[in-house]
Amino acid sequence: MGALPQLAQEGERLLYWGAGALTLLFTLVAAFTCRLLLAYLGRWKALKPIPGLSPCYPLLGNALLFERNGEDFFKQIMQYCEDFRNQPLLKCWIGPLPLLILYHPDTIEVILSSSKHIQKSYQYKFLYPWLGTGLLTRMSDIIQHRQKSPWLWPDFMYSMVHEGREHNRILKILHSFTDSVIAEKSQEIKNHEQHKTDFEGKCEQSGCKKRRAFLDMLLNTTDDKGNRLSYMDIREEVDTFMFEGHDTTAAAINWAIYLLGCHPEAQKEVHRELDEVFGNSVRPVTMDDLKKLCYLECVIKEALRIFPSVPCFGRTTSEDCYIKGFKIPKGTDAVIVPYIIHRDPKIFPDPEKFRPERFFPENSSGRHPYAYVPFSAGPRNCIGQRFAQMEEKAVLATILRCFYIETSQKQEELGLVGELILRPSKGIWIQLKKRRECVT
Repeated sequence: MGALPQLAQEGERLLYWGAGALTLLFTLVAAFTCRLLLAYLGRWKALKPIPGLSPCYPLLGNALLFERNGEDFFKQIMQYCEDFRNQPLLKCWIGPLPLLILYHPDTIEVILSSSKHIQKSYQYKFLYPWLGTGLLTRMSDIIQHRQKSPWLWPDFMYSMVHEGREHNRILKILHSFTDSVIAEKSQEIKNHEQHKTDFEGKCEQSGCKKRRAFLDMLLNTTDDKGNRLSYMDIREEVDTFMFEGHDTTAAAINWAIYLLGCHPEAQKEVHRELDEVFGNSVRPVTMDDLKKLCYLECVIKEALRIFPSVPCFGRTTSEDCYIKGFKIPKGTDAVIVPYIIHRDPKIFPDPEKFRPERFFPENSSGRHPYAYVPFSAGPRNCIGQRFAQMEEKAVLATILRCFYIETSQKQEELGLVGELILRPSKGIWIQLKKRRECVT
């Protein structure tokens, strides 16, 4: 019988500690929530003077306005930018997070010219598992849907839904491929290490100089203290370069081919230039040839103006700044939209017209340096842009030396989707007609 009072006392003690723990937890959650609400209200007040979309609801923001379909969503955002063309910038709220949309050269200059505002925006957080913090990151349909849905932002919530599980499955495939590439190259380096002295000796005797591939350099790079890059660092950069080496460049080539098919006069001028450089030869394209293909270069630039491979990208302000008299608080995400910037009729008259001569030296002189940003601009511009343009020139020159391109597809039939890469949802349909014997 003496045990019962003791058990009752023990139960009271546990109940007391349990109630205390719950009270503490509730207090911490309440304090954290109040802090978030105060920060949200402070940001709301600071950004209130900036023109924005409506209706805008507390905490939800403009999220209920947005189309769920990728093609419709892209059209919707581009239309908002056009509707606010006469305003210096546009504000929208994705749930509790504000986004500033910038689409004028002088407003994006404030962000892109700064050596401080170089941090990628919050939305890139969802891309980190794919490509880390590398040079460029891919936005699939899955990730874009998550960006538009604030309730899917917490990782634990996302992993519980079918879409999150599909994301993880695809991510595993991507990384397993990258892992196999790195492992194969690492083994190759080890196998050739023992022959290194003999090989270098032969190179010195023959006067040749061995060029190292990008992955070779990553695997052998060390810092000032002699430490090599970690495996994760290497994988991030390999993921990035594998993507940047094909997806953005392929998109640019795709759009250039389509536009040449739509404009036979421009294509005729490209053929004339190619015939001047190559004649009737079937030899491969050389670096010297690329320097002579000036009109083809203008074609590529104009294609990137109309259809920039990356239609929008984000930055986060690292300190308070002012854009056209509006104060932008530190930590605000800004989305820069080349697709709209390149369609400013004051800078590019008849912006929907395909006119490669816009990029003749005499026509480009005096143009605002931030009016054309297919590779971004400033301290964090694309370091591979020169290589990308050379690659596009070489591929297009090889194709156009051999073929005429024709298409009857109208631009409104393409179904543009602006994920991170601008692509046609319905594909591009062309016909190739042989001109002469192709380059082998």
